[in-house]
Amino acid sequence: MDLPYKIFPLGDAAACIDLGNRIDAGLNRKVIAMNNWLRRNPFEGLKDTVIAYSSLSIYYDPINLRNKNKSVSTAFEFVRQNLETAYQESVAIEENNNDIIRIPVCYSNDFGIDMEFLVKEKNISREEIIHLHTSKIYRVYMIGFLPGFSYLGQIDEKLMMPRKLKPVPVAAGNVGIAGSQTGIYPLDTPGGWQIIGRTPLKLFEANAACPVVLGIGNQVQFYEISKEEFEKINLT
Repeated sequence: MDLPYKIFPLGDAAACIDLGNRIDAGLNRKVIAMNNWLRRNPFEGLKDTVIAYSSLSIYYDPINLRNKNKSVSTAFEFVRQNLETAYQESVAIEENNNDIIRIPVCYSNDFGIDMEFLVKEKNISREEIIHLHTSKIYRVYMIGFLPGFSYLGQIDEKLMMPRKLKPVPVAAGNVGIAGSQTGIYPLDTPGGWQIIGRTPLKLFEANAACPVVLGIGNQVQFYEISKEEFEKINLT
């Protein structure tokens, strides 16, 4: 019988359950539900869990796990059984779509360094790019790459663009697109996404009580602001 998931080891101290290598809100909700189940029902040796688009990776201490569960054949077999139980017993819950986080973005050429490139490549106007990017409500599917970097999906297919061949310096707050995703760089870093604007909001504050603003499952919508509005918000 074909199962709706695959479970496989990631070395000797981690494992992954993959529900399908695609961007799908339903699968992402199920991954979140499994993660919550494991948090409520941790096993001895569980160290961390990492949510991705449609998969959940867990990290564990195999020696501690075997010492507490001597009857299991291998640490991975014990973890596999726990992941199967998490899949069977967890219930995916649809989020409240009325709770939308609105993020201001300045799409001026000073910030949107790849905007003109997209205009030429896609043969659509700058105004249409902004309209397409701001008219959708995006889901935060995962956090990764950098602290607070949110992977948002999915953009309008007219905006889909591949990553750059080589990373370039990217400023914190820059908003980019890559494939069917959009995202916000929380820190200055090399990056390969096509940059179309910048937000004055700080999405990662290391010393804050809650360092990361956006969380997995959040609903996000961008709205356009002028450069003057950007500077005003940036000073607050």
